[in-house]
Amino acid sequence: MSACVLCANGDATPVPLLPGDDVALLCPVCAAALAGDLTPGPRWRCLADAVWSEDAATQIAAWRLLQTLPGESWAVEVLEQVYLPPDVQARAEAGQGDGVAALVHHDSNGVVLATGDTVMLIKDLPVKGSSMVAKRGTAVRGIRLVPDNADHLEGRVNGQQIVILCQFVKKSA
Repeated sequence: MSACVLCANGDATPVPLLPGDDVALLCPVCAAALAGDLTPGPRWRCLADAVWSEDAATQIAAWRLLQTLPGESWAVEVLEQVYLPPDVQARAEAGQGDGVAALVHHDSNGVVLATGDTVMLIKDLPVKGSSMVAKRGTAVRGIRLVPDNADHLEGRVNGQQIVILCQFVKKSA
């Protein structure tokens, strides 16, 4: 009986990571999650360790599952920290989002934004649920675009992850 490379549960079987030739040993729950039947929860914290594996197939499977957990702050932090070699990153991204039209995010001047860009706040913004005010002129580095809303982006301001409306930022050069 083989152990799953992601969660270490037994009864793992080889699962091809399409498109490509990578194969990972996954338990039925992890295989189903990779196929799209994923229920968020603490079970997936194992991905934080698995994505750092030396095995490329394990890294690819963990990275793809972490991408499907955007509502989990710990998953976002892991994705911000992880480094995959360029060839592994390309294989992990291959086939992701096929057939889905990507939303385009624009700043206040109509400039197209991309994940990882640096933007500057053009207005003082009160942060809901906090007494903090994000000040005008604050640089927000390494932004993440909200995949299902073209008006929102995410970024860290004063060490706190917040959602920012695109109309209140301008892209920095």
